[in-house]
Amino acid sequence: MPGEFERIAQIDDPYELLRAATTRLAEAQQEVTELARLRRRLIQDLHAQGMSYAQIAQAAGLSRGRIHQIRHTGPAPEGAFLGNGAVTVVTPLRPDPASDRTYVALDDLTTGKRLEDLARTFDLSVGYDHVGLNGEIDLNRPGLLVICGPRMSPAMREAYEKDPVLEWERDDVGWLLRDKQTGKEFRSGQEEEPQRPYDIGYLGRLPRPDGNGSILAIAGIHPEGSLGVVHFLTSDISSLWGKVADSRFSAIVGTEYDPRTHEPLRTELLTPVYRHDEAA
Repeated sequence: MPGEFERIAQIDDPYELLRAATTRLAEAQQEVTELARLRRRLIQDLHAQGMSYAQIAQAAGLSRGRIHQIRHTGPAPEGAFLGNGAVTVVTPLRPDPASDRTYVALDDLTTGKRLEDLARTFDLSVGYDHVGLNGEIDLNRPGLLVICGPRMSPAMREAYEKDPVLEWERDDVGWLLRDKQTGKEFRSGQEEEPQRPYDIGYLGRLPRPDGNGSILAIAGIHPEGSLGVVHFLTSDISSLWGKVADSRFSAIVGTEYDPRTHEPLRTELLTPVYRHDEAA
């Protein structure tokens, strides 16, 4: 914008000017990406409502060829399922029993990296953060993709408690997820006798503590469940976007995995994708 450019151009300190110009350029590039995503989404929505591309072009004052070009180029609309512009992948820190250091477990690192890769395919900028050893994490920020269950963070436990449909519980056997609509319980195959390579994961968009936005929450009963959720997202994000867009929701994902590598072999929805604004 001219006003913003003029403000930056008037900075006397060359290093401050360089920082300000670099920051503003990154912000502008994100704005361009999200405007292109919004434009493509609008054309798809109008076409799905029954308008032809020729009708859309005429109403918008653009050529039919330009409408077709917009429809097939630029960032995919379903990328907004993860966020807009910039997102932050959050994983928990764990204590190293052999030293005073902390670390991110390899399973969490793998899940976070695959979520990052998915976000980057939609031209989203990706940053990183961690849940502290004490479970503290500032959830009142935009674009958070949090890979953490209720066990490791009181803040996330409180976030999960705001889900009107699904709830986490723990008993003598271990952690489980319960569908409050049906009363059905979902447990990991690792707690069965005999054990089987199957885990349970949570996927949902939950309100921030301050009420000014949402966080995307991912958690498995075991790490294989979290990895399975991201695997499911990678293959089904278009379908999920069509069902819930940017509304709050939650669902339970089952994952069959290779017992040697822990890699997901098959994922499935074990519950409906519940929109919270439609929950009884």
